[in-house]
Amino acid sequence: MEYTHLSEFALRPGALTLWRPELAPGHTWTADERPFTSVHVRHCMDTDADDPRPGRGRWIGTIFEMDSPFHAEHWRETVRLWHARHEGLRTTLDTLDDPEPRRLSCAPDAVAVAAEPVPGITGAGVISEYLCDTLERRLSALAWPHCLLATIEHPATADFTVLIAADHSVMDAYSQAIVILELRALYSAVVNGEPVRESVTFGSAADFAALERGTAAALTPQCEAVRMWQNFLDGSGGMLPRFEPAITAGSGTPSALPQTSVSRKLLPLNELEQIETMVTERGHRLTVAVFTALAIAYRRAFGYISMRAIMPIATRPDVKWLESMGWFVNVVPLDITLAPDLDLDNALEATRQTLRRSRIANDATWTRALELLNCADRPRFGVSFLDIRVLPDYELVESLRGHTLRAESYSGDEVFFWIVRAADGLRLSTRFPAAFPAHDMDRFLAEFTRAMREFAEAEVSDVAGTAAPEGACAVISAAGPATTEPKEAARQLVPVAARG
Repeated sequence: MEYTHLSEFALRPGALTLWRPELAPGHTWTADERPFTSVHVRHCMDTDADDPRPGRGRWIGTIFEMDSPFHAEHWRETVRLWHARHEGLRTTLDTLDDPEPRRLSCAPDAVAVAAEPVPGITGAGVISEYLCDTLERRLSALAWPHCLLATIEHPATADFTVLIAADHSVMDAYSQAIVILELRALYSAVVNGEPVRESVTFGSAADFAALERGTAAALTPQCEAVRMWQNFLDGSGGMLPRFEPAITAGSGTPSALPQTSVSRKLLPLNELEQIETMVTERGHRLTVAVFTALAIAYRRAFGYISMRAIMPIATRPDVKWLESMGWFVNVVPLDITLAPDLDLDNALEATRQTLRRSRIANDATWTRALELLNCADRPRFGVSFLDIRVLPDYELVESLRGHTLRAESYSGDEVFFWIVRAADGLRLSTRFPAAFPAHDMDRFLAEFTRAMREFAEAEVSDVAGTAAPEGACAVISAAGPATTEPKEAARQLVPVAARG
């Protein structure tokens, strides 16, 4: 599964229709005393209510090809059931005039779904342009619906393409990945007149927000996690770290040009499997190898002793949120410093220890920690890693051409990397400022790939087997309680992408 722009997805031509949730006649919004999460509040406060394109650089989504014939009313019912199931999709805010936005919600039966056919837009290129323009104009953290869907019918092949696009406030990267199979299962149930699956794992995002805000309120400057953040900020002058080679005079201002986006497969499956085998013999997981290779590449390509970044992680603290749509994300600090000789076993162990220490901040809301430390900065350099094999039926998702999407960004100083252990090898997506030379990024990616290959080529040292395999964090089995002990699954974390 690649993480790309919509323009990078090979759309097929067809008949385009937008699907918009709306309040059914006779229904209204109801005040809800539960708060929004800390990051949701910050996201709303950072949205300009007068911006004619509030979704510009902010929406995320998913696209895939449904392996069934298209039936408009069946699809309408599918979208309605999806909104009825997830309270987060039936939530909005009433005002920004108060110290923070207040929640409004509607009942499961309050959502209707309207179809908006788009005649005359049938070619792949014009469909992509039309959708990108529409999503920039209509998706916002401040106006419901916060999610729009689109279908492209392909009569010649008796199937259709599905796009789900949302403001980040109602969807995170893990939601992006699992929504494909959820909508496919819902559509199949509707078409075949079967009961829709019920589960305790579709928990309320609003209930999670109440839990998160309570935990955040309990943080103090003396907490171990907050002290970790303090030490992290001290290492970069009180600010969050940058991808230093991309920082130039004036780079903090928005660019008129979209950021450069790169998505590529760096290692084929046979090479990656060899690397995994050798890394395991050294006593580590692939996660550790990936972050070690990044730090080595940062040293070799640009000369920096340490690689300092933030790492987004998914935080679904109970099994009841395992399949929820929402924004269940925290951020932890990452500071990987390797010895000058770059001995591979020592480097892997240093990275393992760094990733283990970062867990101290797993449950400490990052925005609240920064508030306590009087830091108003925002993330500018982030790295995340996901092993696609933790997702249910990941090979089916690949066969449906499932891709997660991000909007084009216009930042002048943000650099993010999304690395995926995919079904066919190791894939990497990145976005970086338009002013940063593409050949410099190519050099960095080449050094990263070279470092990964070295793990398979070097001999295993005598001490390599002494460390128990351990990664940055464990991963949720998205298959849910049927294949995973629920309490254990709920305590684990999925590394996910930062906001794109």
